[in-house]
Amino acid sequence: MRTLMPIGAIENVYVETLVRPISPLNDVRAFWRLYRALCRWQPDIVHTHMAKAGALGRLAALFYNRTRGRARPAKLVHTYHGHVFEGYFGSPSTRVFLMVERWLARRSHALIAISPQVKKDLLDTYRIANDQQIRQIALGFKLDRLLAIDSADRAKAKASFAIPNDAIVVTTVGRLTAIKQHSLFLEMAAELVRQSNRYVFMIAGGGELRHDLERRTESLGIRSHVRFLGWRGDLPAVYGATDIFVLTSRNEGTPVALIEAMAAGVASVSTDVGGVRDVITSGDLGRLVPFGDPGALAAAVAELAEDPGGRAGMGERARNSVQSRFHARRLTEDIKGLYCQLLGIRSTIAHERT
Repeated sequence: MRTLMPIGAIENVYVETLVRPISPLNDVRAFWRLYRALCRWQPDIVHTHMAKAGALGRLAALFYNRTRGRARPAKLVHTYHGHVFEGYFGSPSTRVFLMVERWLARRSHALIAISPQVKKDLLDTYRIANDQQIRQIALGFKLDRLLAIDSADRAKAKASFAIPNDAIVVTTVGRLTAIKQHSLFLEMAAELVRQSNRYVFMIAGGGELRHDLERRTESLGIRSHVRFLGWRGDLPAVYGATDIFVLTSRNEGTPVALIEAMAAGVASVSTDVGGVRDVITSGDLGRLVPFGDPGALAAAVAELAEDPGGRAGMGERARNSVQSRFHARRLTEDIKGLYCQLLGIRSTIAHERT
């Protein structure tokens, strides 16, 4: 009879050669390091995440199952966190990744889609796997600090950034990379600044496009209104100082920053892409606008800026919504139920969900 390992019995291993870019030498080294770790641990389940790590991790697990783990092979589980085949890679690379993913999917025991849109993509758009293999399990986050933000915290947060109380703070959070489309955020900001000087725009996140984006603020004439915060470890303060959160991405699997903003009780505006509709499920939880339209973004933000009561009500509804759907406690229960099912272990959670 298999039993679950105690929660405290966790060993973390950092694999230095597991890097994001394709690197044949590093990839072979990472594969071998992962295989040796599996031989030492003799796991019952190998659960992988992300495209590159997921491919190498499952390949190492398959090799382990054929060799040292032949007597008791591990179950393979992989989580798809978003649209990894669109927007991040060029077309030739995408085709190769699709071929690899389909091959690995046939050899995996369970595949997790983090949203209905991701599940649809896996089944219909990219034909990665069949419906019997896929479990839909939404992501979960430690939201308690964000859920606790109140009006006093908001005032302190604005003061910490030296922002006047009567300013309208519009914020976006995310890596400064092409898929996040921060240039669209800046075009929206320029339109709003033409309407009012009350706006302050904050961009939290680091990335390779920072200098280009800073130059763009100069050319748009809005440099004095935009603050580049860089990478921040104090996101509750960032969200606390925010009146309206804006997401301008070209693609999203599960929009983590949007969920965080909603947990903080912040009214939000987002491009209508990917899995955003799985988070903003109705108009009273946030505003959705077509991708690539800075005018529509500006109009939605201006509407919320002029309606403090409506903005507060939207933020509170959004907070209640994500608390029940995206808290880490719910994710832990769902994953435990799946593991118990794969291993044939009786579990209250597993029993309740079958």
